[in-house]
Amino acid sequence: MIELPGERVTLRPLRTDELDELYRQRVASTHMVSAPDKDVLRRRVEHSGEWHDGRLDLAIESEGRLAGSIEARTSQNALPPGVCELGIELDIRERGRGLGGEAIELLSDWLLANGFDRVQASTDVTNAPMRRVFEKLGWEHEGTLRAFMPAHGGRADYAMYATTLRASTRRSRPRRAR
Repeated sequence: MIELPGERVTLRPLRTDELDELYRQRVASTHMVSAPDKDVLRRRVEHSGEWHDGRLDLAIESEGRLAGSIEARTSQNALPPGVCELGIELDIRERGRGLGGEAIELLSDWLLANGFDRVQASTDVTNAPMRRVFEKLGWEHEGTLRAFMPAHGGRADYAMYATTLRASTRRSRPRRAR
């Protein structure tokens, strides 16, 4: 089982007693088009902390409580070998405190040190706070995915960001003051 301690967050397996809170956080999210499937979340919780079906799901814990979740996804049908995509969901009450940036940094550093050459993530082009997180961490903005993600009444454009093993060894990624 994977556990990654940071200064203000710890990434660890989700616990079954956190399913209802995880579901509540996902429903309250400002970008969800439809409610999450609770059975899918339950399966992710059951396999949390280990790679399963091309996913690694982890809790973001801060100050002893579930602040959100983060996952790494890889798929032989969708991504080339050595490439991983991150997804993060923070409780709306926890946003703006730097927890998401620390969680992304912890997991992406771990992935790059454990066999992945590239870690990527995307966000709605209008999500300025998330875009600032990637930029602050030294991730490169690689372009815009037009009409990429289903959104209320249509499809939203998404900004693609990535960091690579080559980039991380070529330069030292800036660390946030903590």
